[in-house]
Amino acid sequence: MQEIAWHNFYTYNYMFRGFMFATGIENSNPTIQNGKFRIDELEKGKHYTYWKKDFELVQQLGIKFLRYGAPLHKTFLGNNKYDWSFADEVFGELKQRKIIPITDLCHFGVPDWIGNFQNPDFPKLFAEYAGAFAQRYSWIQLYTPVNEMYICALFSAYYGWWNEQLTTDQSFVTALKHIVKANVLAMRAILKVRPDAIFIQSESSEYYHAENPNAIKPAELMNARRFLSLDLNYGKRIESDMYEYLMDNGMTRDEYHFFLHNNLKHHCIMGNDYYVTNEHRVCKDGTTRSAGEVFGYHVITTQYYQRYQLPVMHTETNLQQGPNGDEAVNWLWKEWANVIRVRNDGIPIVGFTWYSLTDQVDWDTALRENNGNVNPLGLFDMNRNIRPVGEAYKQIITNWKEVLPTQSVCLSVPIVLPQDNKASEKENESADKEENGEQSTSRLLNAAKN
Repeated sequence: MQEIAWHNFYTYNYMFRGFMFATGIENSNPTIQNGKFRIDELEKGKHYTYWKKDFELVQQLGIKFLRYGAPLHKTFLGNNKYDWSFADEVFGELKQRKIIPITDLCHFGVPDWIGNFQNPDFPKLFAEYAGAFAQRYSWIQLYTPVNEMYICALFSAYYGWWNEQLTTDQSFVTALKHIVKANVLAMRAILKVRPDAIFIQSESSEYYHAENPNAIKPAELMNARRFLSLDLNYGKRIESDMYEYLMDNGMTRDEYHFFLHNNLKHHCIMGNDYYVTNEHRVCKDGTTRSAGEVFGYHVITTQYYQRYQLPVMHTETNLQQGPNGDEAVNWLWKEWANVIRVRNDGIPIVGFTWYSLTDQVDWDTALRENNGNVNPLGLFDMNRNIRPVGEAYKQIITNWKEVLPTQSVCLSVPIVLPQDNKASEKENESADKEENGEQSTSRLLNAAKN
């Protein structure tokens, strides 16, 4: 049996034994235009206005798990300064509705006062926020502290699209080490409050295909680089090429050893995100272009599982509804078939996610531009009308929820439902008092950046 906070396995009054069907509310919030403009997907998706309706839609589909997070830039106002007003409302509603949040604390952006992911103070500050959040909402057990760490570092500090908008190997390594350290320190802070916390690390699962023999070496290096965030997060020793790459671009031996000595892997589920854009064709000069779906989720997730030997959850996928109306439905079917293939190969897969609940805005330019383009990616449209893929996902849940292998006790995730946790209003009051009191190989890795 995979070891994942199993130490209290038999102590709970209730343990969820079903497959974790999930969706999410898109809450990315990076800055663009050299920090002058923030893309707030919660605002663009009208969630601030329709959050109660959105939670109703989650239940309408029969979904019990929701990837969800309060906007970090609106909640974390300064060192030991927080505005919990929106978070209190929405998480209180989730608790009342018995929807289990997989709580996302940082989704591609940081508050203006922190700056960006080049700030060496970010890990410590973020851990303080995570600890304060966990103390205030101690009934929450499932977390994704930092979403898609590799993509966050790549888009912010290597492609130059978001936040710091830098384009060097050194800026990428700097962002990566700060982001992963922030994730590790946040896990530690949360575990002090919830020793049974489970971390579902949503990370993009990538693969790079060599177009010709001269592209084999750069493709190999990119396929090694794709693992860096999870290697560091799970305390895995880095292979020689990537170790030299990290050392050559600003990581110190002490910083590297921090990750080796802070391995919290046994509290984790490995979340793998897969989109049609996750596979790349590599040219001999190291530039890349989209390959479309070649290997698919099954093959690539198997590679990640063989590397980390952790329970798996498919934590993100989607496709636009096109002119035929069935494009997203067919993609859902393909992804679900991949999940079943992974399961039949004996890999412990515990959940699946269509991301997101409603349509998204400006992801056609990877949030690089503020155009207001609605992308028809959701289970529901912007008017909260169900899309064909929403109907199809609801049917999958109805058909499969009783027959998947996590019905076996040996593959059950030890999740405590919110109503079975003993957190009380007094804990929130105590947290408020504390807040108001004391101020307590580079050239070959030059992938296409346009």
